[in-house]
Amino acid sequence: MAETKREIERKYESEDSGLPDLTGVAGVASVLDQGVAELDATYYDTSDLRLAAASITLRRRTGGSDAGWHLKLPVAAGIRDEIRAPLSDAVPDELAGLVRSRVREGQLVPVVRLRSERDVRLLLDAEGRLLAEASVDAVRADRLFGGEGSVQWTEIEVELADGGDPALLDKLDKGLRKAGVRPSKSASKLARALAETAPRKKRAKAKAAAEGGGAKPVAEGKDDAKGKGKGDAKGKGKGKGKGKGKGKGKGKGDAKGKGRAEGQPAVEAAAAGREAPDREPVTAGDHVLAYVRAQRDAILALDPAVRQETEDAVHDMRVATRRLRSTFRSFRKVLDRSVTDPIGVELKWLAGELGVGRDQEVLAERLAEGLDDLPHTLVSGPMGERLQTWAKAQHRGSRRRLLGVLDSGRYLTLLDTLDAFVADPPLRTAAEGEPAKVLAKAVRKDLGKVSDLVEQALEEPPGHERDEGLHEARKKAKRTRYAAETATPAIGGPAKALAKSMKSLQSLLGEHQDSVMARQALRELSAVAHAAGESAFTYGLLYGREERRAELVEKELPAAWDRIREAAEV
Repeated sequence: MAETKREIERKYESEDSGLPDLTGVAGVASVLDQGVAELDATYYDTSDLRLAAASITLRRRTGGSDAGWHLKLPVAAGIRDEIRAPLSDAVPDELAGLVRSRVREGQLVPVVRLRSERDVRLLLDAEGRLLAEASVDAVRADRLFGGEGSVQWTEIEVELADGGDPALLDKLDKGLRKAGVRPSKSASKLARALAETAPRKKRAKAKAAAEGGGAKPVAEGKDDAKGKGKGDAKGKGKGKGKGKGKGKGKGKGDAKGKGRAEGQPAVEAAAAGREAPDREPVTAGDHVLAYVRAQRDAILALDPAVRQETEDAVHDMRVATRRLRSTFRSFRKVLDRSVTDPIGVELKWLAGELGVGRDQEVLAERLAEGLDDLPHTLVSGPMGERLQTWAKAQHRGSRRRLLGVLDSGRYLTLLDTLDAFVADPPLRTAAEGEPAKVLAKAVRKDLGKVSDLVEQALEEPPGHERDEGLHEARKKAKRTRYAAETATPAIGGPAKALAKSMKSLQSLLGEHQDSVMARQALRELSAVAHAAGESAFTYGLLYGREERRAELVEKELPAAWDRIREAAEV
């Protein structure tokens, strides 16, 4: 079974002068010499370096205290999750699964061998507790595939101790800089090795890009060629909208920040390994594609977390999938629906598969909380045990099914399709239009559909038809919210306010739908309990409470909808 360790570290350039004396810096009372370790690591990737492009490393290492297989997934700058597996000849199945969304049908091959002499020092506080580990690494890298030659260098690495305060690294950084040590220009040893042993033509392109020469690294060459063709056409549009560029850039930052707070982690951009376009979005198509790209990247970045059962990962991936599908539907004037509709079918399938376990989890939590809120005297029969058994059985089944989905050819083909879409988007004429005009029109159209559905549902008497109508209104509210998020960088405040209003409506209608689903589950569970000769009294009591919760939502909705509608002007 693989284990996961959070790795928080900083890397620095070294000119063979060794590690500066850090005694007295950031509470370091003593430095303990651990001697020199000989490390030998072989790094694996696809022939086109898909893992490296996503800032992911997979290696087999011998020597040192942690020999074995190590998979490192980026979390944020200087922070990675390292998943370890025992030493073996072949890539462990569990680690191969965690990179399947990147590798897909490709093969993992040895690309670089790194041999290091690591001079290790432990930084201790006054009580002898470990604060951090500092090392001076003399590295030799040999290219094994897709490049040529060898390269050598020396670097300093400082890694925070488990459970340590990341602020400690900032203090150590000041001490190191004061001693003349500077941060490394490369994010990792592998990144440096790949860059410095790449074929000469690729090194020239990478150097030109780094110096602002316009050429991009080879890994992005395909996108660059296509982007260049559109750049000339969009240059004309850029002239028209130049005066608004700064304002849009600020709005884009706000929109992205909000997206992360709602479940798209900050890791997604780094984990996807794809840089943002060289310029700010100018046309309507630019804005829509930026949102599409963000959702595609989120799906890829969240895949390993879903496989590892990281908290909220399934929910976040499902949200990204829904955002993407909604964007295709909302902006059909911008994107060719003959291309997006078939992708939308696959996205709906994926969201449904992700929802099986997630919906059951949310439902089980709701029922358990409802039972906990009841006085003990009103709980009859082994209802608590039956709920736990039901929840565990549902989880096991959905978990096996979801892993099968993520390993399926259908899912991997969908990822390929999304990559191809982003690389060569099927833009329509409206894509070249003024963003505020084109995007606002699409958002208003979605808002009109929400309004119609809410008002139609409220005209229905309480019961199944109203429940269905409110559920449809909730789905359209989500779609309108996502459309408003897409438009926020171009429109600003009004779109941002609409997204907030739609979120409020979505939450209110979500409470109603959760009550509908809870009552359905309670009916089924009570029937099982009754057949087993158990009392169904408590099930009925919870059912009545859920009915009351739905009634309160329906009573609140007309006034809430009036407030939301007044604020929803785009």
